[in-house]
Amino acid sequence: MIDNALNEVKGNLEETLPKYIIEQYNLQDINTAIQNIHFPNEFKDFDKARYRLVFEELLSMQLALLQLKNRYINDEKGIAFSKDAKMSDIINKLPFKLTKAQLRVLEEIDTNMESDKSMNRLLQGDVGSGKTVVAMCAAYKAVKSGYQVAIMAPTAILATQHVENFKKTLDDLEIKCELLISSMTKKKKEELLQRLENGEIDILIGTHALLQENVTFKNLGLVVTDEQHRFGVKQRTTIVEKGQNPDVLVMTATPIPRTLALILYGDLDISIIDELPPNRKKIETFAVSKKIEDRVNSFVRKQLEQGRQAYIVCPLVEENEELDLKSVEVLYEKYKKEVFPEYKVEFIHGKMKQKDKDEIMQNFKNGNVNILISTTVIEVGVDVPNSSIMVIEDAERFGLAQLHQLRGRVGRGEYESYCILKYEGKGEVVRKRMKVMCETNDGFVISEKDLELRGAGDFFGTMQHGLPEFKIANLFEDMPILKSVQSVALKIISDDEKLQKDKNKILKQLIEDKFTNRIEI
Repeated sequence: MIDNALNEVKGNLEETLPKYIIEQYNLQDINTAIQNIHFPNEFKDFDKARYRLVFEELLSMQLALLQLKNRYINDEKGIAFSKDAKMSDIINKLPFKLTKAQLRVLEEIDTNMESDKSMNRLLQGDVGSGKTVVAMCAAYKAVKSGYQVAIMAPTAILATQHVENFKKTLDDLEIKCELLISSMTKKKKEELLQRLENGEIDILIGTHALLQENVTFKNLGLVVTDEQHRFGVKQRTTIVEKGQNPDVLVMTATPIPRTLALILYGDLDISIIDELPPNRKKIETFAVSKKIEDRVNSFVRKQLEQGRQAYIVCPLVEENEELDLKSVEVLYEKYKKEVFPEYKVEFIHGKMKQKDKDEIMQNFKNGNVNILISTTVIEVGVDVPNSSIMVIEDAERFGLAQLHQLRGRVGRGEYESYCILKYEGKGEVVRKRMKVMCETNDGFVISEKDLELRGAGDFFGTMQHGLPEFKIANLFEDMPILKSVQSVALKIISDDEKLQKDKNKILKQLIEDKFTNRIEI
């Protein structure tokens, strides 16, 4: 069938790359490449054909991303923060020592903030590596230079936790931190917004509520967004526009292999915190089949008897919210009535009212709940130092990066901590993935493996980035091509930002055909 189809169009396929690129990079033309990818005379022909098609696919993605980013970047001067506002003043006040990695990253941020070029920095750090403290030091510098700071967190629980942590350190330094979340009363909100506009609030921490039109800063100088993948470029832009070219720090605990991060976040400089604070315990991880459920339960009971707390995590069931809730509620009934009737069991899921979720999380944090059954809403998270064990049901349904995020909820105190992955399925990939989780606690190693075992579409969650699935390129195997393509794309865009020159018309068309209405980063 393919042979017949190719005979029909032999030599008549329209070229999709400009002539100068084909010649400059020694690529096959489209007709030869399509012929040779299906019916090569020798392996060499196949390799050259594949190279051409992968090159094209990755080039179009890179150009689309660069164009998208250029739309959101401006060249106006940024804020040069004061050299007299020293981060060391706050670092010396902290009750713990910062790691070398944190200090290195702070130096990068400090240099950025003191220059008049707007900072656009992505801060990557594994779960629990201490990103929040880095944000606090940057915020201190901004406030001491006479500016306000906005910190946007993805959930009210997390925003509240940030405020508590910030206040502990900053109250003594006479820096005013406040919280803005949608569940506040109208009167309280109005009073807060008035104080913000008057400049009486130095640091405002909140959820999406910060994006609303009526939130007006007197002098916004630094914007920190936590958990980048939950806020798109547009939302970042909305909050940035509330100031005059403020500096931007984007934090994420989702470790993306560095090379990919450079490519996907081409508009951001990248800092990586690649070590954990010395007090963080390694989380012992075990992958077990569902058959030994009783042994798992008795292990959990042992932890509870020692006064610890436990998380039980359920997977999403094929994006079906009704079933998700059911799976949480069924498990809740089982644990409460049959397995652990003597303990206080609670459950939490995304469909609950924010107020109820916050209340349950607070109770768990205060130690009034022994076992918390949850969907992945706990993934971005709250510190509960006393919780030392997590059981993840149907672990094979999660991506490795997500399992790693979830696992990071335990091991935040002084106690030995455990994560038990219950899985079904005998497939090789499932076994390999479980093995990776048991062997390493390094988020970057895990993300590389995830990419290798699941492919890029799954890894990014295609919906999340709106990146189309690749037909032929494989981001893991084709990294060398991706790197060379990136420099080609940068060259093309710096010469012809909107691809309006005659020689680039074909490229403009290629990108429009592929990406129009799809890409929303």
